Formats: sequence, C-alpha cells, structure tokens
Amino acid sequence: MDDARREAIKGRFDDRAESYDDSAMHRALAAAVADFIELDGVGTVLDVATGTGLVLRALAGRRPSGLRLVGVDLAPGMLEVARRELPAAEFIEGAAEALPVADSAADLVTCVTALHIFSDPLPVFEEFARVLAPEGVLVTASFAHAPDHGHGQGPGAPRTPGYEPNHAPYATPEALAATAAPAGFVLTRHELRSIEGDEVLIAELAPVD
Repeated sequence: MDDARREAIKGRFDDRAESYDDSAMHRALAAAVADFIELDGVGTVLDVATGTGLVLRALAGRRPSGLRLVGVDLAPGMLEVARRELPAAEFIEGAAEALPVADSAADLVTCVTALHIFSDPLPVFEEFARVLAPEGVLVTASFAHAPDHGHGQGPGAPRTPGYEPNHAPYATPEALAATAAPAGFVLTRHELRSIEGDEVLIAELAPVD
C-alpha cells in the first residue's frame, strides 16, 4: 500500500473513531462474526484492522476469560477507543501487509469489513498465513456488494477521498476462495447474512497443509 493511500485511510478512520460504535451495523456485524466463530482450541485471537475492537469485544463477551486478544490497526484514534473499551486486550498500531506479530502467534485471525480497503490482497493474505499457528483458521467478513452509503462505513458516511475500495475479490464465496488461494488458503465454510441492510459474506478459511 502506498503512503498516500495509507494516510488517507488512517485519516478517515481517525476522524470517525469516537462515533464509529454508534453504527448499529458495525455492532450487529461484530456480534454475527463472534457467533460464527468456533472457539474450541483457540487461545490467541488476532483481529486485523480491528478499529475500535468491536469483534474482540464480542468474542470477550462469549468467553470472558481464557482468550488472549490482540488487535492491529493503522489508525491511532481507533486504537485509543479500543483500549478504552477493552483494556484487557493488546492493541498495536500497524499495517496488515506487515503485521507486528510473530510467526505462528495466533490460533484465530479475524478481518472484518476491511479487505476491500487493501490495494493488493496477496501480501495481506500471506501475512495472515504467516501469523497463524498450525491448525489455526482465518475468519473474514466482506460485503457481498458495494454498499451505497460510504463503502460500508455506516449510513450517511461521506464517500471516501484518497483511496478507492475494491469489493469484487471478496464479494462471493468463489471470488474470496480464488483471492485467498495464492497465499495457501482454502474456504472451509461460509454464510451470507443480511445486517442492517447490507449483505455480508462471513467466511472461514484454513491454510492448506
């Protein structure tokens, strides 16, 4: 990701950090993803593009103890809210293409409604594969079509200056599987959910042995 795109993304989400959790769609989607995830055998969760930590908060609600929760995001303003709302988790500023996380560190990696932001999916999926422990899985949530209200950032959100979202590689199970395959992932299960007017594809992917 080039510097201009990175700064545009960071600025956009920093500007919305204090109001991000006001979106009913964001809250409902985090709950849906947490419901979809199978937590058996999971010790460490890494949430990439964690934002305000909504997914980690939803998982913490499902299992109040016994999980190590780590979130990575570009936007320091979003991370400030995440730390305030979930002080038991660890939140790190960083990019998805170069995660500040050790190899094989996570039993579960999640990335929710952020894939369309990345200009090149391959290095992101390669990082997902690098940080996953053996037998770990990746869970993603992506829009089944481009939302009509600010690229999935909530009703009334302005159109995004500085970068162009790319929904097509993640809009169907077939497209997502093809996008993730070069990094060594296979799609193992998925479901489509209608959440506050948005059609969302929630999917589990596993590294090929």
